[in-house]
Amino acid sequence: MKKQAILFISFILCALGAQAEDSIKVSAADLQALIQRVEKLEQQSAVQPTDSAKSQQIVNDEAKPQKKRTHGRFVIGGYGEVTAKHCFYSNNYLRYGQNPSRFAGDHYGEFDLPHVVIYMGYDFGKGWSVGTEIEFEHGGTESAIEIEEEEGGEYESEIERGGEVALEQFWLQKAFNRYAVIRAGMQVIPVGGLNAHHESTEYFGVYRNEGDFTIIPSTWHEVALTFMGSTANGWHYQAMFLPGLDSDRFNRKNWIKPGAGSPYEFKLANVFAGAARVDYTGVKGLRLSLSGYCGNSFRNTLSKSNVELDASAYKDVKGTVSIGAFDFAYNDFGVIVRGSFTYGHLSDAAAITQYNIAMRKGSVSSKQWVASDALAAGIEAGYDFFSLNAKLREKNRKFYLFARYDYYDSMFRYDGQPTDVYPWCGRHRAAVGINYFPIKQIGVKAEFSYGILKQGIRADGTRGKLYNDEPQIAVGIVYAGFYQTGDE
Repeated sequence: MKKQAILFISFILCALGAQAEDSIKVSAADLQALIQRVEKLEQQSAVQPTDSAKSQQIVNDEAKPQKKRTHGRFVIGGYGEVTAKHCFYSNNYLRYGQNPSRFAGDHYGEFDLPHVVIYMGYDFGKGWSVGTEIEFEHGGTESAIEIEEEEGGEYESEIERGGEVALEQFWLQKAFNRYAVIRAGMQVIPVGGLNAHHESTEYFGVYRNEGDFTIIPSTWHEVALTFMGSTANGWHYQAMFLPGLDSDRFNRKNWIKPGAGSPYEFKLANVFAGAARVDYTGVKGLRLSLSGYCGNSFRNTLSKSNVELDASAYKDVKGTVSIGAFDFAYNDFGVIVRGSFTYGHLSDAAAITQYNIAMRKGSVSSKQWVASDALAAGIEAGYDFFSLNAKLREKNRKFYLFARYDYYDSMFRYDGQPTDVYPWCGRHRAAVGINYFPIKQIGVKAEFSYGILKQGIRADGTRGKLYNDEPQIAVGIVYAGFYQTGDE
């Protein structure tokens, strides 16, 4: 089995090497979560726990007296989506401009592979484990350099397919007991409901929920040092130390989301941050979760040195990002209800806006306004009608009819004050649809959604509707499955 594991990993690494070097980013998956999922693959869990909670069964196992194990366990698996949508609104970049009515009758469609993810992990025993996640977004990339015969033999870069390839997690972990686990490496930052539960079978929509996905990174992953653990009565906790975000890349549409990761071959760490998450799963079918993040962002820049900043008008600017989130899930009696609320604040937003707009052409900055406050709230509920039939329940088939509502605004406040600047950044979204699961690991989804954009001040000074509404229909087939080798 070791030979099979080595051959599989070699194949994946070769596939990554064949991609354009600049397209490779960094990410991964939770080995302990994978092992926990595999051990319970055919069981019906009341709720989906967080990444830290999913690792605790292995932590507990390590703490129990047991026979010496000479070999570890190799786990592979993944998740992904195949989607299609038709949008009854325009995707023109000027649709939120001064004359949006000229795009009122426009529409467009898309076929996509939003995420195709491969999990790999290994439990070495004695509390030591490693986990990785490789993600292909939107089908990966196809790029090459060709010699153009018709252009005098010039070298020309060709892009045949857009997309991204990412090693989204790579971490090493030591579990001392159920209360104390230390992990180091690239890992998910579990702030908000979506980051902690981002697999495609863990939400009803065809696509990831728009609120958290818009204003904070998703899936948010950074190189971090983590302490985590759990108690016997259902408490799970994580505390993380990580580099701060980069304020250079904040913008009006996505708030601080672009500030995660790095456009360079390294992650700037001139400033630092902390993140934490606490989950309670002590009541059958219920999960309650609180999470947060706090760290400075302004000096994570290559545009000026610290000496230059100290001698300028920006010497006292910190750009402190503070995020608080609550999310929950209830799953019992054929009913699933999930909800989340995320609120974020950025200090010195006006100074950061001024600094970014003044950056030179070709910089990493989008040179846009950035809000001091952003928020996202959403709730979804579904009922499994197959739960009414004993034979279908016995076959573990499910058919949910669901509804969802979201409100989010990436420009909720500017410099601490309510603002109508860029009102298209705020919107309501309502959706209804179905989820059919012929088996636990496969889901077929369909939904109709309607986006209602925030009102604003018209040219005549009155307040009202400024932009076209955004209805769409979408379908998709999703999967999430894992395979674990036994001990050798």
